[in-house]
Amino acid sequence: MERKKITKGFWIRLVSAPILMFAFAFAMVPIYDVFCDITGFNGTTGRIGSEQQYVVDENRKVEVSFFAMTMGGFPVQFGPKVSSMTVVPGKFYTTSYIAKNNTDQTVIGQAIPSVAPTDAALYFKKLECFCFNKQVFKPHEEVEMTLRFVVEPEMDKRIKDVSLSYNFFEIKK
Repeated sequence: MERKKITKGFWIRLVSAPILMFAFAFAMVPIYDVFCDITGFNGTTGRIGSEQQYVVDENRKVEVSFFAMTMGGFPVQFGPKVSSMTVVPGKFYTTSYIAKNNTDQTVIGQAIPSVAPTDAALYFKKLECFCFNKQVFKPHEEVEMTLRFVVEPEMDKRIKDVSLSYNFFEIKK
């Protein structure tokens, strides 16, 4: 049996394959985030920079329910100030979430939003949200965090209930 000679090209391909796989995997996170922002996939909500004028239909109502979760080990109590609101699409609303650090240490966290049903995510826009930035909680501090949002009137009229959920996780220093 004849052995093939290992060439320089073989070694280049052998070394570059894992490097390219790593680079592709590393790039997938920002690509996925952009994809979710554009399509509303995975319940990702939209963000707007200023309060816009929408055509408002006072006869149409949507029930928005608010939920909160924390990742295991996150030492901050976290929940919505109100559990739900009846909103008119096209009008802006303000509510808040309450967070309390139960430790003697400063804790840094980030909230990740999700909207259900997924079809509603494209039309649930936030003007102001604590989820836009990392949150710093001083020892035993209780913080009221604002959420200002609108449900766009273009949302499918068959959608009568929308759930907004936040999952708060700790960011290690």
